[in-house]
Amino acid sequence: MTRHEKGDLMRDYSLTHLSDTVLIRDLHTLMAQERGTAAAVLAHLAEVDARRLYVPLGYSSMHGYCVEELRLSEDAAYKRIQAARAAREFPILFTELAEGRLHLTAMCLLAPHLTPENAEELIRGAACRRQSEIQDLLRACAPAAGCAQGELGASVEDLVGQLAAQQVGVGDSTELAAQQVGVGDLPELAAPQVGLGDSTELAAQQVGVGSAEGGLAAQQVGTGSVLSSVEQLVPLMVRPETRDRLRYLQALLSHAIPSGDVSQVLDRALDLLAEHVEKRRFGTGNGPRRRRTAERTRYIPADVRHAVWNRDQGRCTFEGVNGHRCNSGSFLEFDHVDPRRREDTVQGLRLRCRAHNQYEAERVFGTEFMKRKREEARRTAEKRREEEAESRGRASNEGATARAKTSIENSEVEEQIRDVLSALRQLGIRGEQARRAAAHARALPAATLVDRIRAALEFHGECVMRSPRAARALYASG
Repeated sequence: MTRHEKGDLMRDYSLTHLSDTVLIRDLHTLMAQERGTAAAVLAHLAEVDARRLYVPLGYSSMHGYCVEELRLSEDAAYKRIQAARAAREFPILFTELAEGRLHLTAMCLLAPHLTPENAEELIRGAACRRQSEIQDLLRACAPAAGCAQGELGASVEDLVGQLAAQQVGVGDSTELAAQQVGVGDLPELAAPQVGLGDSTELAAQQVGVGSAEGGLAAQQVGTGSVLSSVEQLVPLMVRPETRDRLRYLQALLSHAIPSGDVSQVLDRALDLLAEHVEKRRFGTGNGPRRRRTAERTRYIPADVRHAVWNRDQGRCTFEGVNGHRCNSGSFLEFDHVDPRRREDTVQGLRLRCRAHNQYEAERVFGTEFMKRKREEARRTAEKRREEEAESRGRASNEGATARAKTSIENSEVEEQIRDVLSALRQLGIRGEQARRAAAHARALPAATLVDRIRAALEFHGECVMRSPRAARALYASG
């Protein structure tokens, strides 16, 4: 850049020549324009996200597209994605942002709590409020605070009045200091900003190519917030190389642990380490290996999977129309180069993330075909879950019936034993002899009272005859 160009640049951004009135007026004008532009940007992001236009460009998630293509920071991408999705569902948020009644952080705070029933009241209650006031409002309106869903509107109005009454000057200096440095509750927004969804739903959507719909699927947003959780849990305690290995584990386990929860990843890693050490030290776990059955028709040999993984370096190989390679390491799947022939060879397979595996399948077989297949798989999974639940219910009912039957039978047996003891006492058999005879009668399966009394008397008679004293008496009488 020449000296002349630098001089022009300084003149463009040097405002010393403006009067105070003009400076303030221009600032307000620019802020209004910025808010309108921000609303328009969110509208565009929401539409790009809904159409999944980032996929053919070589990105596995909307977050990756925002960070790499649009050059947003990770936190800015999280916030804008969440705000855009919330505003797409509740368009009033676009207007509130454009007119300055809500800021971007307020939209992110409100987004996880908005429903068709409470959206209008919550948005109106949060208008022109500071971040701390909105947080207080949401905490007070939480179900745990005793605010019923039908009473939310009145509660919001009452709380807004209380917040207004509590405003004295600029508020607490400590609270302002925390907000100025950007701490506050921002880390709590990580999960809502990403919108990972339910892992069960994600598992149900894994039909070879994933799901084309499903709104806030994890692969559509990326694992940025998941990886940032590593920084929150182990910020300075370990070396950077260790944090990188933990991130790599999160990517490898993205199918089994879609949320990327660090605690679950560490639990699994520690379990495997303990099993490995136990095998080496104590020789455990050396039993016969489970053999694969013929039902696994889609099984890819281990050596082929290993070769493909090494060749593709554990990354998605999709290249977008602009030449950008995806390189995603999460939700990876083995994709057939020719999906019609489906050759399970190193040359016939490649690594693709779920988003691009799905995109390629839709390109080859058609969107409607894949949508129908996913719907069939979803219904099959639901039916299987229902059958399993019914089976568990039947087993539980059968068990309860058996227990009840056993209880009834036991009570009947105990009642018969009481009658047996009473009969023995009337015949002059008492104490330990009577108890031993009754215990012998109790052991009879499904016997009547008469049978139990007869068995008790026979047992008592045999015991008497076996005693030396009885034998001597019998010999003397003979």
